[in-house]
Amino acid sequence: MRPEYQINAAVALDMVMGDPHWLPHPVKFIGRLGAWLERRVRSSMENEIAAGTVVGLLTISLVLCAAAFLIWVCGFLDPIIGDLASIAIIYFSIAIKDLAKHSKAVYDVLHQGDLELARSKTAMMVGRRTSELGEDELIRAAVESVAENTVDGIVAPLFYTMVFGPLGAIGYRAINTLDSMFGYKDSHYMKFGRFSARLDDLANFLPARIGALMVVPAAIIQGYRWKRAWKTLWRDRARHDSPNAGWPEAAFAGALGIRLGGRNVYGDNVITKPYLGDMLEDLKTEHIVKANKLMICTSLLFLATGVVLRITFTAAC
Repeated sequence: MRPEYQINAAVALDMVMGDPHWLPHPVKFIGRLGAWLERRVRSSMENEIAAGTVVGLLTISLVLCAAAFLIWVCGFLDPIIGDLASIAIIYFSIAIKDLAKHSKAVYDVLHQGDLELARSKTAMMVGRRTSELGEDELIRAAVESVAENTVDGIVAPLFYTMVFGPLGAIGYRAINTLDSMFGYKDSHYMKFGRFSARLDDLANFLPARIGALMVVPAAIIQGYRWKRAWKTLWRDRARHDSPNAGWPEAAFAGALGIRLGGRNVYGDNVITKPYLGDMLEDLKTEHIVKANKLMICTSLLFLATGVVLRITFTAAC
């Protein structure tokens, strides 16, 4: 089966099924593998930067080897089974429906006026402390999560799938999972997680920029503020402390006519992030729904563009 068909099948499957709780997810296994290696390597290496690098390289290598072996065995049994294994790997690496589902859950409970439950639902999407957030801050957190995860959860894994096939998808997912586990700026992970954080920054460099640019035509299709999205993207993209997250967040802020950024609490640390966008509209629950529509449209535009480019490039070669 052509890789383009595998990608389209995986995206269709994700949009229909999402990630059912009863289905074992590879990210959980990647996380357990990373945690197990961390315990073993930390106890045997004094240099935390070197230890974190070893754990990162070992985790990614083992994940890639396991995925390659699975595809090979399934393909050896039957080419169709091999294709299904490839589709499954790509499917598990993207998260369109789950991202929309989690943010919609925040919208639903806010619409019902249940602030406590909304805080709990938002905490499932973001790393910041949500126990004291008001409605505006919960909306902002949800929109920021949708914007950033449009790249992390969709555009980036699809990008690496188009370039390297299913191994690119699961390889990226391993990198992103390691960053989620170890990429903290606290005393425990500041040095140990440096390799994982830098590698994630590198892996997201191109997808973040391509994905942010795709927000502009998606805003045109949705009837949002596409000119403002373009202007805000180029004006505010570098204000974020992350080299990549500012790109999609600035584009989303402009398209929705809202302001993102501001005060966040992570554990006991208060971090004030620069503002992205202009407050042309007060934050409302409807902005979560609009962000979801923008995310889905951006993802499908990127998918269509990537598939066409891949087919064209393959034909030319």
